[in-house]
Amino acid sequence: MTKVSLRQLELFAALPNFTTLSAAAAHLHISESALSQAVTDLEKAVGEQLCVRRKARGLTLTPTGQQFAKHARQIVADTQELVLGARRGQELRGPVKLGCYSSFATNVVPELLDGFPRRHPGVHIEIMVGTNEELLSALEAGRLDVALVYNVSLPVGYRRRNIYATELEVHLHPSHPLAAASAVDLADLASEPYIQYDATPGTVNVTDAFTARGLEPRIETRVSQIGLVEALVGRGVGYGLLMSRPNTLPMSTEGRQVVIRPLDPPVTVSHVVGIWPEDMNLTPRALALLDFAVEKLGGYGRADLVSNPAWADGTSASAAIPYS
Repeated sequence: MTKVSLRQLELFAALPNFTTLSAAAAHLHISESALSQAVTDLEKAVGEQLCVRRKARGLTLTPTGQQFAKHARQIVADTQELVLGARRGQELRGPVKLGCYSSFATNVVPELLDGFPRRHPGVHIEIMVGTNEELLSALEAGRLDVALVYNVSLPVGYRRRNIYATELEVHLHPSHPLAAASAVDLADLASEPYIQYDATPGTVNVTDAFTARGLEPRIETRVSQIGLVEALVGRGVGYGLLMSRPNTLPMSTEGRQVVIRPLDPPVTVSHVVGIWPEDMNLTPRALALLDFAVEKLGGYGRADLVSNPAWADGTSASAAIPYS
């Protein structure tokens, strides 16, 4: 049987993150020729071509290479867990790589980075903030253990755990006539100037909500930052529609007051969830981080929207995640 080293698997597992062999070699602190030889040796062991290396077109993994890299990442991760488990005894130690959707990162990440290290001082959290597309790509490439995203328009192939309930809310200037109401009907907003938060999946969700009621929003302007939506609302330029978030103050970044009201009937009732590829097992550190997130954030949201903050597929924690 041809021998394959853990180092070879570690090197190849990193290749999907790079478009050229030279970039991968630089990141891995190895010469390009040594990395190329490691790939060649693996291809000889496997008996198939794992990647195409062309100077003009860069590095492309073959379908076999993509599967090989995926399995290699799991073997490397399992080996790291084996070593960490032997060292730590009962104490959690090591890294956990967490992704967070950009629109609610400022409302969620500080809570986690402040409290979790106090409970588990041996665990180091690495944070990536990004769009849905960026986070899903990082999960597939093995650069993240778990990501926090909205449970909306997610592709198949991911396991998920509910973190907190969320729904679409309207943000209004204090002098707006609807600001005095306890809740607002979407139909009453259709003719008002709308500051659209232009980001996936929010844009589609809002459009669908209006369409379902036979309505069309009057879009005043489109912006890609939540802070800018709130700043424009605070100046009375229009209203905003944003998903509810924990640790939120009814105030714009300029210090101007903003009135936040629920929609009645509710719109886009969902959850923020932790997700990870269904063919990957969460490390004990990632599992502990999700437990902490549920503990600190799970009580957020209207009582009638909060379901059992367990696993979104209905299974128990012990059934969903094998402890390693």
